[in-house]
Amino acid sequence: MSFETFASAQSFFIWSTFVLAFVMGAVVNKTNFCTMGAVSDWVNIGDTGRFRAWVLAGTVAMIGVLLLETTGVADLSESTLPPYRGGELQWGRYILGGVLFGIGMTLGSGCANKTLVRIGGGNIKSVFVFIVIAIISYYMVDPFKQLPATWYQEYFAPWLNEASLSLSTPQDIGSIVGGWFDVSALTMRLILGGVLALVLLSLVFCSKEFRGSFDNIFAGILIGVVVMLAWYFTSRVGVTTEDGVMKLTEFYGEWDMMMESDEGKPKNGSTNLQPQSFTFISPLGQAYGYAGSGFSSAFLTFGAISVFGVALGSFFWALISKSFRIEWFASVKDFVVHMIGAVLMGIGGVLGLGCTVGQAITGVSTLAVGSFLVFAGIVFGSAITMKIQLYKMVYDDASLFSAFLTGLADMKLLPAALRKHEAI
Repeated sequence: MSFETFASAQSFFIWSTFVLAFVMGAVVNKTNFCTMGAVSDWVNIGDTGRFRAWVLAGTVAMIGVLLLETTGVADLSESTLPPYRGGELQWGRYILGGVLFGIGMTLGSGCANKTLVRIGGGNIKSVFVFIVIAIISYYMVDPFKQLPATWYQEYFAPWLNEASLSLSTPQDIGSIVGGWFDVSALTMRLILGGVLALVLLSLVFCSKEFRGSFDNIFAGILIGVVVMLAWYFTSRVGVTTEDGVMKLTEFYGEWDMMMESDEGKPKNGSTNLQPQSFTFISPLGQAYGYAGSGFSSAFLTFGAISVFGVALGSFFWALISKSFRIEWFASVKDFVVHMIGAVLMGIGGVLGLGCTVGQAITGVSTLAVGSFLVFAGIVFGSAITMKIQLYKMVYDDASLFSAFLTGLADMKLLPAALRKHEAI
């Protein structure tokens, strides 16, 4: 997809993203696709339907990326937004970030993507959650390179960087295993990714109940396809020049040679114009920066437009289905709990380089090891938080520690003899 001018190429880059995000927002609202709800259903009532939909979305996106890379349509190794396949396996930040995000999304009534969907459906509580996450993300990430230092660099990098492994290859399983056997990363991604996709699809569809759930199947497939299409569009957009077609980042790198002035030059385009797909923590920070700029077009990014697209898509479906409802905090305690959840999601999402969509679907589609670690951390953090909430609600004498131990025993992560309360 080549365009005659940078402006037209960037316009397609932005508005194709908006359309995909709009579809995602409408589909998530329509089907009640919710990752926090998926964990809750599984932990509390043994219903795995929405969890299977979540896994299906990641698997469909994975298959899409395998096809894009195998056919040479896209090379996602070029993308560092975020660096899914980076050579530094920062296992400490992945695990800690995932756990914190899982706790936060449980306290905040949903992940970042669900927060946007709930805003579109009329939930005023989620507006406050959105604002808190957006501010934290902006100062943790600095998406437009305007701060002297980020909060991550000041408060987290000095100690979290120690919990890291330097790899000789990119961190996707194809590159790692391919390096062991001297096989190309692309070939090994196709083999291992194909096998993994088949295994996951068989696990997802082995449930008769899931096979009969149109909404769950529809959500899983559509969201996975949307994530794949975002990779496709952002990888293929280019500008036609005298020297041939240039990718947006290449054109941006030679802006002074290609353009007569800085008019229309986006902020931090070397990063923000890279191939990318959906994630919703850094983009909330980008939306905050965009609003703070007075909605300057130079600050309009894939991430910022995806935030508005999801919320508007959800709003559209809420109107169509007549499900739009204004919701407010039930109490001061409800407000405080949601704000704590928002803070943890903002910090955890940045540490984990993504959220339930950004890592567990988009990141998993690249077969990055870090994405699987974050996914596991999110599920654990959410599940143990729900267990603690349950036991403290049922047992008046339950302490945080006793509820924690009992929750771990329920999850088969500790011997049953160590539980402090009777199972519920």
